[in-house]
Amino acid sequence: MAGRVVRISVAPVKALALLHPEEVEIDFTGVAGNRRFWIVDRNGRLANDKSHSQLLLVRAQWDEATRRLVLTFPDGGRVEGTVEPGEPVEATMFGRPHPSRAVPGPWQEALSEYAGEPLTFLWSERGGVDRGVGGGAVTLVSRASLERLREEAGAAEPVDGRRFRMLFEIDGIGPHEEDEWIGGRVEVGDAVLSFTGDVGRCVVTKTNPETAEIDFDTLGTLAAYRPEGRTEPLAFGVHGAVVQPGRVRVGDPVRPVVRDRVPT
Repeated sequence: MAGRVVRISVAPVKALALLHPEEVEIDFTGVAGNRRFWIVDRNGRLANDKSHSQLLLVRAQWDEATRRLVLTFPDGGRVEGTVEPGEPVEATMFGRPHPSRAVPGPWQEALSEYAGEPLTFLWSERGGVDRGVGGGAVTLVSRASLERLREEAGAAEPVDGRRFRMLFEIDGIGPHEEDEWIGGRVEVGDAVLSFTGDVGRCVVTKTNPETAEIDFDTLGTLAAYRPEGRTEPLAFGVHGAVVQPGRVRVGDPVRPVVRDRVPT
């Protein structure tokens, strides 16, 4: 069954608020500038919405070509300027070395003040997508899967797809039908993607992206009705690599390429 793109989500700074462009250009590394920056705490660990949920309320505007970065805070405060990456720093993300550079300028100080503790603001040389550009350059989830999650949870309101921070949200297919695309290729707009696994979920998905408050038992619900995914437990949505670069727009068709499907 074919679907269509209904939302695109990117985050220039990992853990900060998502942006929703009407179209993106995808190359073999994903969307240029997506997760360009990331943040570590005083212990050198990734600072994300597990430990710093208030970061969800900070909005970043980033131009990859001009390197102009603007951070807007919930109180309306702004810090902005042109980023000139500094010296290389030793940093690890998810237990693996992650090539990064220091980011001189006002952003680190503003984020630290906002969080109430020292934070280090870093430039990611290759982009900070969770599973690396080889298998995590793109992610996708369907609206039908979100609706199934709502039903299983017995919730009255729709589940906001932003909780899952996926690159593409699509409509027009059945609940968890995207799981069937693992091991195959899918045309999304002008691009062709190869999905390699499903996305195991963590406590970040419990947090409301509008309020930064925990208000939905995502993990408990997934554990009750689909504890084991194809490649990861508590799976919701799929991740993969880019086979053919191209432009993707909201409204573009999403079609499996059946002839290219290979066994998982």
